[in-house]
Amino acid sequence: MSTKKTFTTEDFENLESNKDLIELIKGKSDLYNKVNKTLLYTEELRLLQIELVKLQRWISKENKRVAVIFEGRDAAGKGGNIRRFMEHLNPRSSKLVALNKPTEVEKGQWYFQRYIKELPNPGEIVFFDRSWYNRAVVEPVMDFCTQKQYKEFLVQVPEFEHMMYEDGVIIIKFWLSISKEEQLKRFEERKENPLKRWKFSPVDKKGQTLWDKYTHYKSEMFSKTHTSYSPWMMIKTNDKQVARLEAMRHVISQFNYEGKEEAKTTLTPDPNVVMRYFRSNTNID
Repeated sequence: MSTKKTFTTEDFENLESNKDLIELIKGKSDLYNKVNKTLLYTEELRLLQIELVKLQRWISKENKRVAVIFEGRDAAGKGGNIRRFMEHLNPRSSKLVALNKPTEVEKGQWYFQRYIKELPNPGEIVFFDRSWYNRAVVEPVMDFCTQKQYKEFLVQVPEFEHMMYEDGVIIIKFWLSISKEEQLKRFEERKENPLKRWKFSPVDKKGQTLWDKYTHYKSEMFSKTHTSYSPWMMIKTNDKQVARLEAMRHVISQFNYEGKEEAKTTLTPDPNVVMRYFRSNTNID
């Protein structure tokens, strides 16, 4: 049997059964491992998405208000995570919030004002692809806000989130952690792929050169805004597929919804992939 990584016509001519095909693929271990991993991921994703549909039905029935925030460096996988979360959810009781830069009118408003109107209504789950935390990292790194505005934000945001918590809004905050090397790799892929080129922005270009500045403001954000009622959950995202599955498991694990005990897969997140801020002693980003 051929040990080359590619298949030949002769390989297929010698096949007599599906068992032979499986053995052929196994013989090319790199390909077999990749195919096997993809199949396992696809099935796990399907089972977790079933649980998300059940969870959404319960949120709607119980009039819960849930906000899931995805933050992280550029190319960390925020959009990809959210797409998998929302893929099979009812659009009538779920939505994506990905705001553009503020208008001149919005710049004159209280900073949180344009986010308040995007918060979930009773029975709704809202996914934020970046959020009010733009002012904690991106804006000061890129000099899009003043130091006075930045410091005021850090003072106000714990109170803002505590008011939501007291009013019954459930906030789940994710920081998607990516290594500098993996970020560069994804930037290069975006530039090469015409279907992803729109994702590559001038801000992205500065992501690598301003890496240490991002790290500083990220650390400040965690120290000032990680609270018992609104903790930061860190997700290692160098492996996109694992990150997506574990993010789903974490969200699902936070609720006791109808039919949860019938799940056909584990709903407990891997603590080596998803962890609270204070547990993350060695950060990849």
